[in-house]
Amino acid sequence: MSKRNKIIYWIATLWLALGMVSTGIVQLFKVKAEVDFTENLGYPAYLLTILGVWKLLGAVAVLIPKFPLLKEWAYAGFFFAMSGAAFSHLATGTTNHIFPSLLLLALTVISWYFRPADRKTILVNQ
Repeated sequence: MSKRNKIIYWIATLWLALGMVSTGIVQLFKVKAEVDFTENLGYPAYLLTILGVWKLLGAVAVLIPKFPLLKEWAYAGFFFAMSGAAFSHLATGTTNHIFPSLLLLALTVISWYFRPADRKTILVNQ
C-alpha cells in the first residue's frame, strides 16, 4: 500500500470514527433536538438508542487492528445507516439537513476502499 493511500485511509477513517462517535453519543443521550428531528422524520425515539450503540461499536471495530470480518459488518452498517438517513431526508423534504449523512456516507466508502490489506477479508475459493 502506498504512503498516499495510507494517508487517505487514516484521514477518512479517523473522521468517520469521530463523526460516528459524536453522533452516536448525541443519539444515546437523546438530546431533545435530535429526538424531535428523528420523530419529525417519522421514526420512534427508541431508534436513537439502537443507532447510537451501533455507531459506537462500529467506530471501535473500524479502528482496532485485526477482525476484518467485523470491520466489513461495521462498514456495511455505516453504509446502510447513512444512506438510509440521506433517503429519509429526501423523502421528508428536509434536504437542508442531508449534508452530514452524505459526508459520513462518503467517508465510509473512502475508508472502506482504501483500507490496508490486513484489514480486508480474504475470500477463498473452495
